[in-house]
Amino acid sequence: MANYSKNGVWRPLLTAVCVAVLAGCGSSDSEPDDNVGTPDPEPTGLVAFAPDGQVEADITWTNYGVPYITADNLESLGYGVGYAFARDNICILADQVVKFNSERARYFGPDRIPGSGDSDNILNDFGYLALGIRENAEQGFEQISERAQALITGYATGYNRYLADTGVDNIAPACAGQPWVKPITPIDIMTYAQGVALLPGAANFTGPLFLAIPPNQASGATNKETGEAMSTATIADLHADVPDTNPTESGSNGWAIGNDLSASGQGMLIANPHFPHTGNQRFWQFGIEVPGELKVVGGSLSGMPGIVNIGFNENVAWTHTFSTASRFTIHRLTLDSNDSEGKTYLLDGEPVEMSSKFHEIEVATGPGTFMTLQRSSYHSEFGPVIVIPNALPWGTDPVTGQQVAYALHDANLPNYDLFDHWLGMNLADSIESYKQTFVDYTGTVFNNAMAVDKEGNAFFTDGSSVPNIVPEALAAWSQNPLYQGLTQQAGLFIFPGDDSLYLPQGTIPFAQAPQLERSDFVQNSNNSYWLTNPEAPITGVSPLWGPVGDQQSFRSRLGQKMLAEGGSVDGKFNRADLVDRLINNRTWLSEEVLADLVAHCQAQGTTPVTSSSGASVDISSGCAALAQFDGRMNLSSVGAMMFREFASQFRRNPQWQVAFDPAQPVTTPNTLAANATVLQQLADAQERIQQAGLQVDATLAEVQFVERSLPDGTPSGVKLPWGGANNIEGGFNVFSSNTGNDGTLLPRHIYPVLPGSDLSAAAGGYHVTYGSSWMFALEFTDQGPVAEGLLTYSQASDSDSDHYLDQTLLYSSQPQLRPLHFSNDDIASAAAEQLTLTEE
Repeated sequence: MANYSKNGVWRPLLTAVCVAVLAGCGSSDSEPDDNVGTPDPEPTGLVAFAPDGQVEADITWTNYGVPYITADNLESLGYGVGYAFARDNICILADQVVKFNSERARYFGPDRIPGSGDSDNILNDFGYLALGIRENAEQGFEQISERAQALITGYATGYNRYLADTGVDNIAPACAGQPWVKPITPIDIMTYAQGVALLPGAANFTGPLFLAIPPNQASGATNKETGEAMSTATIADLHADVPDTNPTESGSNGWAIGNDLSASGQGMLIANPHFPHTGNQRFWQFGIEVPGELKVVGGSLSGMPGIVNIGFNENVAWTHTFSTASRFTIHRLTLDSNDSEGKTYLLDGEPVEMSSKFHEIEVATGPGTFMTLQRSSYHSEFGPVIVIPNALPWGTDPVTGQQVAYALHDANLPNYDLFDHWLGMNLADSIESYKQTFVDYTGTVFNNAMAVDKEGNAFFTDGSSVPNIVPEALAAWSQNPLYQGLTQQAGLFIFPGDDSLYLPQGTIPFAQAPQLERSDFVQNSNNSYWLTNPEAPITGVSPLWGPVGDQQSFRSRLGQKMLAEGGSVDGKFNRADLVDRLINNRTWLSEEVLADLVAHCQAQGTTPVTSSSGASVDISSGCAALAQFDGRMNLSSVGAMMFREFASQFRRNPQWQVAFDPAQPVTTPNTLAANATVLQQLADAQERIQQAGLQVDATLAEVQFVERSLPDGTPSGVKLPWGGANNIEGGFNVFSSNTGNDGTLLPRHIYPVLPGSDLSAAAGGYHVTYGSSWMFALEFTDQGPVAEGLLTYSQASDSDSDHYLDQTLLYSSQPQLRPLHFSNDDIASAAAEQLTLTEE
């Protein structure tokens, strides 16, 4: 065990930068946003900033590289966390600081994929300038609590300390020596947080923001030096349709088990976020302690400055899932016919001129050469103007002939509650104090929240930031055929923009949010709040929270089924039961249809079936593989690939004897309709597998794997077998391939997948890059919280780290969890390295 202490010199430099920035903030004339929480009084004894100007943190790294940070104040706590995080994942946060500071084109050129012409870096930079997140951060820093300021300031200091000690040339290979890796300021972290808050909303509209050009204006951007206009034709083609606001398919499972269903009579929790295994949404595990005041263990997304997103303290445990709520609304502006430029709209019958903001970015054109692009963004009282060519024009509406424009209102623009809200959760000592954080703040952005305390009180709420459209406006909107049609067609909530009744009034307050407290359980697997507990359906809230009466996903059906089955102790759950539910790799669809499916294809025998491609397919080999399938996605499961490929076909055209009935949502639809369509789905599945050069009776271990990229983005060639299911077959422990943008520009390899499937012929199977990430099962006991968990992709994205693959190898050998350390005695027993950091 190494024990040593270092002293650094970065704090005075950072402090000088902070003072200069904050002096500028204090001169702002901007009014506070409705979303801003009033800083609350400091809890007795919990000190924010280091009182003597010296930050000091003790870091103990245990097995698997998990750091536990102890400090006497929050600034020092953030300092230790920032240092430890940077040691594992500096490239990710450095990339994100560049992204949200609108500097991607400056360092990486115009295209996200070099030479592709996608102009994505230009869209990124102008988009976040139009959204004003850096300005919001500068204005909002003084409005957050002193506690949050201290955490952020300390975190930036710790990050910079690691960079100074290590040197940019010696950090992780993926970003070593790069000019975009630089010291950061607290405002950089605040800006990053404002960008993260927009991920389920406005962040997906950088293309539409760029295409928001007034009618009859040729281009939105020009070269400052030459005056040449930038063509938007390719951008318009790439962003012609409504964007996907959950492009990484963020999902999760969460259970909070109350005292009625707990074998011990104390609270229990399952946390199981499904997130990308690369990029800016990676979790990182750690523990924090301010002795006598705060002690928490858990995991957080990159850049969370010293507080835990999903975890537990000695009294309360909590988790989150991606919710169905809408964090933004679109508003249809009626343009004033007296303005030939189309920059004036009518509000309550009166003309209102749009405001504009002028922006400049630098774009790298070659080694050491740049051009400056200029453009303006346009803004209404409802938000910035956007254009989606195939859906939302600025100018003549092709359907009605009216002159219109569309504005985007994001409830998280800005959101200054993030740090204080999660800190409040970390400090909660009961479900009542946990609930109070949702009264005080709206900082969980896009998440359902499930929590349980040690007494076994279980609680659910959708804590998303949802625009507060007043009830009379919602009632009028629900009866308006035009806006109902626009909403249905776009798949987004579209409201009038010519009536101030529809101006969002901040965010919907907690009292009107979906919520439920139970003594048996609350759960969520990404369906809406409606069936949090089927015995107590939640109804009567704003439609912006999501649907009621909707069909449940296969994954939700499995979760509800496993809860209904109960646990092993007279129907009640112990911790071993929860661990089993997390990693047993059951699949709901196989339990529902496999026996009938095998009987149906066996009856077909060797008589060929015509596939969708017109080929004649003898499905008997695929049927034989299904007959061997055990219904689980374990490493040894034969026929798992065949069933998954059938499931991918079945999902697009389900064949049920009993249709969905909203009155019986957890048991319908059911019973396979054994017909010709099902046979064709089997033929298509077998044909796809054989075209990929794979065997239909392969075990899952032979075809599903994790393979990391080398620092240059090429495949490592080391394929680790991987157990786990997929949403399409109704798995709970879900894994899949994320072939889209992971939010960073860090190099990685992506295997092309076959149409309609995650299967890749080039990869020789399923390349897992998404799914169960930071997961744990917890039980409160008389001796304190006891938990088992895993970070499936390991702590470090640094390929040189000892903790780049260790937890990944553990899971690959056999899906399993490991003990999580909470007590100081356990942490000391597992200690592998210790460090005391001080900074003047």
